[in-house]
Amino acid sequence: MNEFEISLQELSKLDIDDYYLIDIRDKISSSYGYIPGSLNIPNDQLYTNYDKYLDKRVVVYCKKGEISKDTVEFLREKGVNAWNLTGGYLAWLVENISLDKKEDEDKAYALEVERSLQKKFRKTIWSKFTKAIKDYELVKKGDKIAICISGGKDSMLMAKLFQELKKHNKIPFEVVFLVMDPGYSPENRQVIENNAKKLNIPITVFESDIFESVFNVEKSPCYLCARMRRGYLYSKAKELGCNKIALGHHYDDVIETILMGMLYGAQIQTMMPKLHSTNFEGMELIRPLYLIREDDIKKWRDYNSLYFIQCACKFTDTCSVIGGDTSSKRIEIKQLIAKLKETNPYVEGNIFKSVENVNLNTVIAYKKDGIKHSFLDNY
Repeated sequence: MNEFEISLQELSKLDIDDYYLIDIRDKISSSYGYIPGSLNIPNDQLYTNYDKYLDKRVVVYCKKGEISKDTVEFLREKGVNAWNLTGGYLAWLVENISLDKKEDEDKAYALEVERSLQKKFRKTIWSKFTKAIKDYELVKKGDKIAICISGGKDSMLMAKLFQELKKHNKIPFEVVFLVMDPGYSPENRQVIENNAKKLNIPITVFESDIFESVFNVEKSPCYLCARMRRGYLYSKAKELGCNKIALGHHYDDVIETILMGMLYGAQIQTMMPKLHSTNFEGMELIRPLYLIREDDIKKWRDYNSLYFIQCACKFTDTCSVIGGDTSSKRIEIKQLIAKLKETNPYVEGNIFKSVENVNLNTVIAYKKDGIKHSFLDNY
């Protein structure tokens, strides 16, 4: 153990009032899961506001305890009594996910999670899920859907929702809960498998070498990784006899994508609720969480004492490191929407509805099937 390191066991012996526990990951990473009682202060903010934490010990953590080492060194140079949490959030997560519950206890817990969807979260989650299924015609008779599970809060919720839909829906369809291991570390894979067991989700795991393939890619490795993952998922789903794959993108992803396209891509586009695959004939992608707010997903997670990770990449300490500009831009967009909401509480709904109310009579140009059309064509 390096100097100024503190283990989880040592931390547990301290009085919570005697130290600050600070999560230095970005807001997006922290939103997927955090150590209870910690403060989320991203690195850049902590570096400029460290003087607020001079009165007592500071314990810092990131995803795996690597980036936080440099933060501790910086803080100590500034006179802060700083310590690095060995292993970071991932070590805490592995230790705190119950591994010794009996099978009947796991089933009882899973039933409580399911009841919460039908009762406490019926209006905010279940009803919006079924509305998206109906309004966008995402599930049809005879479908076999691969529910793609990354291990985060969104995909795990989606899996539970589909289990409930199977119970209550009169339309016959099949599901496969598909997990692709693109080269997870043993700890990351253990977290995913333990959460699936805890939630009574019968996952099918297959492996690929995507992480190795993108490790040396300097420009947009996360983008390439996501594209490759989707290709592998389509291929495996088709091999298993599926005609659809389901991804866990939610309402907030949709409105952020709209604004990112406008502000950074100079285009108006949205994340579609479903689309046909161009490379895998007969396959379709659906997004059943399309109408569900991320804050409600977080409330479901916290209510059921669930803990997840955002990115299971074994090469990086936080997704923001490898994600680069894309990750920081999404954080900027989240902050922009939050700021706009202070003066206009309807701003999120208006962004979402804007792509449902496009008036082609007032659009200078648009693309259809890759062909650009101008208002001058019919002027």
